Amino acid sequence: MKKDFGAKTYLYPMPVLIVATYGEDGTPDAMNAAWGGIYDTNTVMLSLAESHKTYKNIIARKAFTISVADAAHVVEADYVGIVSGNKVPDKLERAGLHVTKSKFVDAPVIDEFPMTLECRLVKINEDGIVVGEIVNVCADESVLSDGEIDPAKVRPITFDSVHSAYIELGAVVGKAFADGKKIK
Repeated sequence: MKKDFGAKTYLYPMPVLIVATYGEDGTPDAMNAAWGGIYDTNTVMLSLAESHKTYKNIIARKAFTISVADAAHVVEADYVGIVSGNKVPDKLERAGLHVTKSKFVDAPVIDEFPMTLECRLVKINEDGIVVGEIVNVCADESVLSDGEIDPAKVRPITFDSVHSAYIELGAVVGKAFADGKKIK
C-alpha cells in the first residue's frame, strides 16, 4: 500500500546545479539551483526567480555555466545557495572557489567542480524558465576513465527535498537502452 503526501516537490534524483555568471562589472557569481536539467537535445533549462543576481547576469551577458555539484564540495555548493550575490558580491571568494573564463561563452567555469556545461542563452520562456544551448562540456582529467566522463569519479550529488539533504549518487544498476530488451 502506498502513502499519500499531497503535492510536494519530491523527485529523485534532483540534480544540484551550480550556475555561474559574470556580473555587469565582471565579478563572478554563482548560485545553487536544484530545479533544472535537460530541456531538449543540446539545451538545458533552469527555473530561477527574477530576483536572483544570477538571473539578471544571464540576461545581461547572454551566457552561463552549469557545474555538477560533487560530494567533495558539498559545503561550498550549499554556501552559494544560501547566500545571495545581491548581498554578498564576493561569495565565491568567501567560499574558496576560483574561476577560469570559459573559452566558449561569456561566463566563468568554477575550477573546483569537476564537470561543467558551458551555455549560451537561447530564451527565457513566458513563465520565466531560462533555456540555454550547451556549446561545450568540460571535465577535469581526474574524472575521466578511458577518455570519457566517469560518474563514479565525478561523485555528483542530488538534493533530497524530503529531508533537506544532499545525497551522493551511487552504483550502476543497469544498462540503458539494453536491459529492457530482455523482456520479450
